Amino acid sequence: MIECENRTDLTPDIQKLEAILQRLSTRNLELILCDDETIRRLNREHRQKDKATDVLSFPLEGDLPGLPLGSLVISVDRVRAVARKLGHTEQEELALLFIHGLLHLLGYDHEIDRGEMRAKEAELIRELGLPESLIIRTEEGA
Repeated sequence: MIECENRTDLTPDIQKLEAILQRLSTRNLELILCDDETIRRLNREHRQKDKATDVLSFPLEGDLPGLPLGSLVISVDRVRAVARKLGHTEQEELALLFIHGLLHLLGYDHEIDRGEMRAKEAELIRELGLPESLIIRTEEGA
């Protein structure tokens, strides 16, 4: 189950995001939708990077029953800008960022792996019928 805290005017397709989550995990997670200013502050505080980004993942560790997987924070400003730039819907962009962040919560790390995270993203994008342009962008590391 996704607990969504939406600080924006974008209405996410939670059913679609739930379906993605259920493909990969039985655990719950928190999803926070915010603006660039909020995600920039979080990126600065937690990663020492003073810039806005598209998605941040905050995993929770432990094996306690019912413990959520973690939290995803997604910038709706980035969702909208990239969707416009690449010519797909905001919901498709949101789904891609959700997949990316969820894979990080599950322990994938494209910065140090040998392409496993990119391959898993591409597989999910194809299975979910998302635009192929998202796979190309993902594989190129954009």
